[in-house]
Amino acid sequence: MTNPTSTTPTSGAPGALAGRREWTALGVLMLPLLLVSMDVSVLYFAIPSISADLEPSGTQQLWIFDIYAFVLAGLLMTMGSLGDRIGRRKLLLFGAAAFGTASVLAAYANSAEMLIAARAVLGIGGATLMPSTMAIIRTMFTDPGQRAKAIGMWSGVMTGGIALGSVMSGVLVQYFWWGSVFLVNLPAMVLLLVLGPILLPESRNPEPGRFDLLSVPLSMAAVLPVIYGIKEIPSEGWKTEYVVSVLVGLVFAALFVHRQRTAKSPLISPALFRGRGFAPAVVLNLIASFGMLGSAYFTTQYLQSVLGKSSMEAALWALLPTVLVGVAAPVSAQLVQKGVDRAHVVSGGFVTAACGYGLLTLAGTDSLWLVLAGAGVLAAGIVTVMSQMMDLALGTVPVGNAGSASSLLETGAEFGGALGMAVLGSIGTAVYRQDIPAGVPTAAHETLGGALAVAGHLPGDAGQALARAAREAFTNGMQAAAIAGVILLLGAAALAGATLRKVPVRETEEAPEAVAPEQATA
Repeated sequence: MTNPTSTTPTSGAPGALAGRREWTALGVLMLPLLLVSMDVSVLYFAIPSISADLEPSGTQQLWIFDIYAFVLAGLLMTMGSLGDRIGRRKLLLFGAAAFGTASVLAAYANSAEMLIAARAVLGIGGATLMPSTMAIIRTMFTDPGQRAKAIGMWSGVMTGGIALGSVMSGVLVQYFWWGSVFLVNLPAMVLLLVLGPILLPESRNPEPGRFDLLSVPLSMAAVLPVIYGIKEIPSEGWKTEYVVSVLVGLVFAALFVHRQRTAKSPLISPALFRGRGFAPAVVLNLIASFGMLGSAYFTTQYLQSVLGKSSMEAALWALLPTVLVGVAAPVSAQLVQKGVDRAHVVSGGFVTAACGYGLLTLAGTDSLWLVLAGAGVLAAGIVTVMSQMMDLALGTVPVGNAGSASSLLETGAEFGGALGMAVLGSIGTAVYRQDIPAGVPTAAHETLGGALAVAGHLPGDAGQALARAAREAFTNGMQAAAIAGVILLLGAAALAGATLRKVPVRETEEAPEAVAPEQATA
């Protein structure tokens, strides 16, 4: 019996229209993607309950929170290249099984060590799911217009999932136990494992070459130290160990690039950058992620520590800006399909995001709606850029390299987000420390959270005065960082206009991929 996936439009010539099966398959792909993005923030409200139950040390608590993102970032390029070689659907289903199994282990972990190990396996599963979903979308949707819509949906789900994760965490922990934040993953993963083999086409690079094992540790050694160092700098300052960590990562990054340029079968083919528009797409996507995560560093603290919202209230308020995200990507896709130059759309997205930062420069210590509006406008502009850059990058590389291309985009986004928090966070912290009154305790001089804790132990007017001064200093720091964000994003708008002008939405001129053996037989 013939496998139904072998007769779908995805196996036809570029430009063939996708049908109901492909759009249904896209819906199935969105569920695991939503959960993978939610797992970045799903522990925000669960950590206190986990701490009370498992009693982790301070270091263990940090690893419980961070290990997922570190493993995911470190393995993205490896998994993207592996999917191109063994088949994206096969890797996706393997990742779903690993993600579901690790979710059960995490939910019923009886020690901090077990939870850390389970979160690491979740990161491995996440690293297989993210590039695989994007590469499969590239395979299923060969018509540029349909692909743009599908990628817009992918971008919206990815962005919304991070915001939704913290809210779902709060609701589940309030009514159940902390392990429920992991068990919620199971239904979607089971659905993917059941429907994936039926709805999703298998695809791979027909001539991938040998898998370069040496590139795997080199890529991880390049990514992890840099991510770790720039992630810690905003809260801990420019300490020697973090600067050294970044420098070590950069050395390995240089070795990794050299290996890719000289190996016969590189993990990330340098030929990807010969595709017109691919290199600008990677760079502009990184800058967009910089702008998005750089603002989140301030807005989340502003809602809780400046306005005094509870964690749950802050998370619910933070959902409002994501409403604009659902509109931005589809609108930008329509504009490009109607003939508006992509350079203008992307530049407009950056200008829109800069306007969002501009609103943040006007915020005072009691500006809830202004900050939410700024965050929403910024997010809409950034998602416009990111959806277009993903579409451009995937449309200008061979289908056989779609996994590698998407993993490179996502790794760049991880770097950009960490850089955004580090650079803008450092600007805000420097202004805060300059504006906080002299003579306050060290803890109050370092962070807003420290100042509020100190203020809580001071009598009457003294505590209120310190809290008020700290909130004003933090808001001043947010305004300064927002000014830097405006400058950066306006510069990115100019860069997009210069590098994307005349770059068409084009398919590679290669023949479609050979049908994988799995497609030929049932």
